[in-house]
Amino acid sequence: MKEKNTSGTNSRRKFIKSTALAAAGISIVPRHVLGGPGFLAPSDKLVVAGIGVGGKGESDLHNFAKTGKADIGFLCDVDDRRAANSIARFPKAKYYKDFREMLDKESKNFDAVSVSTPDHNHAVQAMAAMDLGKHVYVQKPLTHDIYEARKLTEGAERNKVVTQMGNQGASGDGVRKLQEWYNAGLIGKVHTVYVWTDRPVWPQGIPWPENGNAAVPKELDWDLWLGTAPYKEYISGLVPFNWRGWWDYGTGALGDMGCHLIEPAYSVLDLKYPKDVQCSVGSVYVDEFQRGYFPESCPPSSHVTMTFPESEKTDGDLTLHWMDGGIQPSRPEELGPNETFGDGGNGVLFIGTEGKMMCSTYGRNPRLLPTSRTEEVSVPQTIERVPGGEDGHYGQWVEAAIAGYGKKKLSSPFEIAGPLTETLLIANLAIRGVDIRTEYKRDNGDIAYNYPGRNIQMIWDAENMRVTNLEEANKFVKRDYREGWTL
Repeated sequence: MKEKNTSGTNSRRKFIKSTALAAAGISIVPRHVLGGPGFLAPSDKLVVAGIGVGGKGESDLHNFAKTGKADIGFLCDVDDRRAANSIARFPKAKYYKDFREMLDKESKNFDAVSVSTPDHNHAVQAMAAMDLGKHVYVQKPLTHDIYEARKLTEGAERNKVVTQMGNQGASGDGVRKLQEWYNAGLIGKVHTVYVWTDRPVWPQGIPWPENGNAAVPKELDWDLWLGTAPYKEYISGLVPFNWRGWWDYGTGALGDMGCHLIEPAYSVLDLKYPKDVQCSVGSVYVDEFQRGYFPESCPPSSHVTMTFPESEKTDGDLTLHWMDGGIQPSRPEELGPNETFGDGGNGVLFIGTEGKMMCSTYGRNPRLLPTSRTEEVSVPQTIERVPGGEDGHYGQWVEAAIAGYGKKKLSSPFEIAGPLTETLLIANLAIRGVDIRTEYKRDNGDIAYNYPGRNIQMIWDAENMRVTNLEEANKFVKRDYREGWTL
């Protein structure tokens, strides 16, 4: 019996389905509609929906689109002012204010989601997209909480979706050059790493401003902006950038720059989770007699020390120092007195048993010390470069998403970005622990305070995601979301 030829029928069905969508006002058709699951036509494009499309979100979408392999089909932002440029740049894209409405109504019409919102909403937005089977690109830091980072890492594997965090230096040539130097034994085995930044460049270490009666701009949905965070009255100046210094929304200098600066150490030394952490923070004074106590705000500066377990790539346990607020380590003796340390405000210094090397932000400008060695030493290229380097970070994700889960290598998938983000947030546990206080009465009846998180080394149980010797610090591992929000 001759088999019935159904290829023409299937083609007509696909054409009719695509035409019906176009008639409904959808001019960009996602890959799965055109060809079904696993369709890999070389002319196909990834249809991307953006959540948070102003500022960095706008530039992310632009970088996806300019690969020529992605169409921006949908835009979502709680602030019409921030969304204006993207709306103008991508006029065919449909616009929403609430990401939940966009995912509910349009999930069949796009393939992937880009998340570029304040830190406190990353996890719920990315997880909602992944649970719909969408590939996701999430700006750094991956999440606000340690628990969220672990859950997103698990969610990416469970849903078999292609993921990437927006720390584009992970795709840069500089990090790969550092790896090749280290693998060639040029500095021996590393035992100490210093990482520093001139951030914050936003207000920190201050009380919550007393302008709660400020009018909410008509273009901004304040309740949606708050999302998972506790409800507070709108204050001027917080949006679009200064939220970074408040623990309810941001993760301070570590969240902003740690994914760019600690990542080279992760790549070179194959780090995972630290086993302990301790810190000191810069003091804030209300006046000449009183030190400020502002636990809702990140401190103006900090020095955090983390210990990582010994591995094949380290000389015993590895000590990693993080410094922010303009604090820097002492200049290495091999560096000339007028040579720039890192890039001036930021940098990474590796100290090994046989030498030292350093780089700038994003792993750029790698140098051996003394810097004259950089030109004198020649090491074969053994690590494949990402086409386009840092800029190729975007195209790498687009192409991997088109190819499908597990088909192409990525620089910062959640299996890497998750532990890296957890490490930054473990450092923040120590910083936040400094402001934990308990009340007691003196013999004269006056109220005084103890600060149990100061001057201690927090011991970290990575498997169970908890501090073992300061129970009060564990409340920062996983936040309680505002009612109506879940992960």
